Amino acid sequence: MLGNKDAIATIAVKNLQHAKAFYEQTLGLTPVDTEGDQLVVFRSGNSVINVYQSQFAGSNLATAVTWRVGSDLENIIKTLKTKGVAFEHYDIPGLTRTGDIHACGDMKVAWFKDPDGNIHNLVNQ
Repeated sequence: MLGNKDAIATIAVKNLQHAKAFYEQTLGLTPVDTEGDQLVVFRSGNSVINVYQSQFAGSNLATAVTWRVGSDLENIIKTLKTKGVAFEHYDIPGLTRTGDIHACGDMKVAWFKDPDGNIHNLVNQ
């Protein structure tokens, strides 16, 4: 039923203007639509991400968005770090960590948070 339909990531934030600056200037996403001061829709590749204002922002303790970045993983990490993004380090069974990159076989991943504490993930596959 939904297997051939596109999915949209939806991120709750406390301050939409602050979040808009982070997603646009730090992450390099392009805003494509807005609904007043409650929602900004960003283009990310062939997908969109809805960023909306909510009192429940940052309450998700799991990954909210994952980007498949392929071999660009290390360069993207370096670029984001120059923009002030701090990467998260987790002790996860089966993963080893070198710097900010966690690995399991050929899979390499890195996590960071937006200003509201929403967890984002970069993966090389």
